[in-house]
Amino acid sequence: MLLLEFITILLVLQRVSELVLARRNERRTRARGGVEYGARHYPIIVLLHVCWFIAFNAESYVRGGGPTSLWPLWSILFVAAQILRYWAISSLGEFWNTKIIVVPGMLSVRSGPYKYIPHPNYVAVLIEFVAVPMLVDAPITAVVGTVLNVALLWSVRIPAETRALSETKKGHSTL
Repeated sequence: MLLLEFITILLVLQRVSELVLARRNERRTRARGGVEYGARHYPIIVLLHVCWFIAFNAESYVRGGGPTSLWPLWSILFVAAQILRYWAISSLGEFWNTKIIVVPGMLSVRSGPYKYIPHPNYVAVLIEFVAVPMLVDAPITAVVGTVLNVALLWSVRIPAETRALSETKKGHSTL
């Protein structure tokens, strides 16, 4: 149970600090003329993430809460996801946000992980959605959470971001 508690506390602190950063960046970006897109689907993303937290905790608790035999693999993937996440955040700087906010006329970021993959933060979250539950022996949450997250990203979130960037011509990705 100690691993489950540690991971949960670590992730909650991480998410809270990211929300604080996102709110600060949102104020700065809006002051530069930033426009939000996809606001209607944002609460669904938040709900999915909250449910994922609850689900991996509940499933792990029911199953005993211990690490699986493949814990080194899941730990490495978790750390890799965090490295990718913070590389993406630092590459976007004050334009990083949990929302889709685009400043018209700003150039898209093409450095850091964005030089290699179009949505590195989403890749990091997908890795995390698999690795964390598997690390704490919650395989059902790993599968269901990942499938739901991929469906939401593919059908709603990425199209909304693509539309936002195309409507602002030379928009600046905030994700």
